[in-house]
Amino acid sequence: MNFILIIGGLILLVFGGNWLLKSAVALSLKLNISKVVIGMTVVSFATSAPELIVSINAALNGSSDLALGNVIGSNIANIGLVLGITLLLGSMTVEKSFYKIDWPVMMIASVLVFFFLSNDKIIVRYEGIILLSFLVIFLIYLLRFQKNTDIEEPLEGGEVPLTVSKTIFFFILGGAGLYGGSELLIRGATSLATEFGVTERVIGVTVVSIGTSVPELAASIIAIIKKEKAISLGNLIGSNIFNILAVIGITSIITPISLSDERLLTSDIFWMLGISFIILPLVLMPKKYVLNWKAGGFLLLAYCAFIYMTL
Repeated sequence: MNFILIIGGLILLVFGGNWLLKSAVALSLKLNISKVVIGMTVVSFATSAPELIVSINAALNGSSDLALGNVIGSNIANIGLVLGITLLLGSMTVEKSFYKIDWPVMMIASVLVFFFLSNDKIIVRYEGIILLSFLVIFLIYLLRFQKNTDIEEPLEGGEVPLTVSKTIFFFILGGAGLYGGSELLIRGATSLATEFGVTERVIGVTVVSIGTSVPELAASIIAIIKKEKAISLGNLIGSNIFNILAVIGITSIITPISLSDERLLTSDIFWMLGISFIILPLVLMPKKYVLNWKAGGFLLLAYCAFIYMTL
């Protein structure tokens, strides 16, 4: 029964995330925002919505390890699993904004969470406000200075944009799917952890995080197929930033997130920091600003090593 709840929850999260993504991209097109900024903001927020809903529900239900494990595991999966698979499908040219803005912001956000947790093993309201404020500043910068950097290129290769009514419909449908999916997933995951005698942290950084990363994988593969590689990488980096600053920020403002399983702090978060850091040398070497299948294979192997060591 627990497996049915988890699978049903994941299916709803995938469809809900896809519907929300459709409405988000349609809205951004109407506002005439560039592809890079769409990837870093609108698409990232839409694909991070499952993590947000799941983490809030988990924290409110007293499963803080599941909430934290979901975010940390999703950030590892976004780079190791999603980017790894995406690069195996095709090489990717990286914009200079990656190492000037996007990557530094992701690393600062990751280090901030590590600092907050290592201090007293809890993220309280004022720390959540700091994280969310950092996100607001980052978004203001993006929208002010990078809004029209590549607007001359069409986003969806000639597709007819959604009407206003369809945009609203998909937004509501996506939100409902995400909420229902998160409820089923949390119920199934916590029961499964109890049934098999594993911790919520293990379930969070593996099953739940992979499930909530499926929208990122789908969005990135679609972006690669449609030759929108700027959106693909921007989506993943942006999603990791949103996961930390928005998901942990908002969740901790609603209710404090306390850490119970020490391995989240002594192991998992170091994997997140390490796999986030390694992208920079991969981008700069051996060929500058290009990620290819070799980098993808390396990231995928790193993710497999993380799963092996976790289980």
